[in-house]
Amino acid sequence: MLISPEQHDIRRYFCQVYTKWCRQQPLDAMEKLLAGWMQEHPEYNAVLSQPQAAAGSVPHPDHGDGSNPFLHLSMHLSLSEQYSMDRPSGIRQSMDMLAAQLLSLHAAHHAAMGCLASMIDTAQRTGQPLDGATYLACVQRQITKV
Repeated sequence: MLISPEQHDIRRYFCQVYTKWCRQQPLDAMEKLLAGWMQEHPEYNAVLSQPQAAAGSVPHPDHGDGSNPFLHLSMHLSLSEQYSMDRPSGIRQSMDMLAAQLLSLHAAHHAAMGCLASMIDTAQRTGQPLDGATYLACVQRQITKV
């Protein structure tokens, strides 16, 4: 069964994980994964340290550079999960190749995020299922751009 939490619940969860991580409290597997990406993005610390503000009514908090910290970290989680399951089939190899070329898994995630966002946007606009083949092809094109 898929769980579809509300936006404020997701933001609250991210802030709770950030607090636990800062206090060096035990983290479960998903929290460890999320905390690892939080560590890669210290520019989000101010937002994550204010759960009341983060859970507020602003739908897309701008971090000054146009990024939404919660969306950005969620995309890192999504890419990590795709990698762990190799879904769509071939994403693990493609991400490994991209990371090798960019010398960083983090940089590979950032290169693939546009493809992920495009796939989600297309599915939402057209009402069609997510197109893993087109998404994978987009990620593979990122390899040749490097």
